[in-house]
Amino acid sequence: MSRRKSPLVSALFKLTRAGLKQSTRIGKAATKQGIKTGGQLAKATERVMSAVATPAEAPGSVTGGRWYEGRWGLGPLAMRRYRLFIPVGASARKPLPLLLLLHGCAQDTAAFAAVTRCAAVAKSRGFAVLMPEQAREANPQRCWNWFGSDAKVGLEMQILMSMVDHVVSTHPRVGGPLFAIGLSAGGSMALSLALRHPERFAAVGSHSGAAPSSATTTLQAGQAMRGRRSPDAEALALRLQGRRLPPLVLIHGDLDPMVSIENARASAGLWLELLPDDVVARETSTEVQRGTRRGLTRSDWKTGRRPYVRLLRIHGLSHAWSGGPAGQAFSDPTGPDALRLAWQFFAATLVPTVSA
Repeated sequence: MSRRKSPLVSALFKLTRAGLKQSTRIGKAATKQGIKTGGQLAKATERVMSAVATPAEAPGSVTGGRWYEGRWGLGPLAMRRYRLFIPVGASARKPLPLLLLLHGCAQDTAAFAAVTRCAAVAKSRGFAVLMPEQAREANPQRCWNWFGSDAKVGLEMQILMSMVDHVVSTHPRVGGPLFAIGLSAGGSMALSLALRHPERFAAVGSHSGAAPSSATTTLQAGQAMRGRRSPDAEALALRLQGRRLPPLVLIHGDLDPMVSIENARASAGLWLELLPDDVVARETSTEVQRGTRRGLTRSDWKTGRRPYVRLLRIHGLSHAWSGGPAGQAFSDPTGPDALRLAWQFFAATLVPTVSA
């Protein structure tokens, strides 16, 4: 008599098998589309999907804080490594905010910690950082699986949220408000988490990520990255059942050849479309230029006294983390510091509004 696998076990096996196939399928689909469009997209896709992260030393304990390492998951087929940074001065009586920081494709947590300089920002701003690391068994290029079947994407989100709960339970000093942001596929996953668990997050962000819920197949993912697909707002509205999404910050380069900036606009539009009918968002736009770094256009949509959605369009930025150090993959030292920009937006949600 045969035994039928449970849906969770089936999803675990599918996630592992899908990861092993995904890189080849994306490369083939992108190459075909690239031939039709003169090859530019295919070359950009190949560079990102086949890139090797710049080697970086594992972050160690530093003055003003400490790094921890661990593994957590939903079983032997769904384990992920993580790094956790906690600044000095944190206490269980007044737990710090926790930032879930998700790396991009071809990166690991050591490289992404170097690119974002997250320990330095966390120390100066007073928050903890949780950095999960994608397993090669789940995706050979270490991309977070932001598209695919509900079972595959849902399982990966379960792993990440379970990791957050585990870290908070074992480190009560980091049990404050939860935020999330990521680069590229990590950014798409951060927004996907907010769409699935809006009540868990104080605010979320994406840097150079594709619009969430815009693809289920590899071909659709390639189209979405080029800005040719939109999120399924109607299906998401049914899933949310009136729950309001957390505030959103988007950072994107206007010369990104890999993930079109149309994705940032689509994500902003999705958040605004899913607002209750009686809530009106007012848009303002400002040009910002500081020193010799790349300028940016800041677009805010306010639903009250503070922005609910913020889009930061970095002028001249390609597919890279803005303000990262030179010599690292997917890092642009000439841009404004992306993590400080994001935390400026996040921190505003921690300040109570005062009624007029």
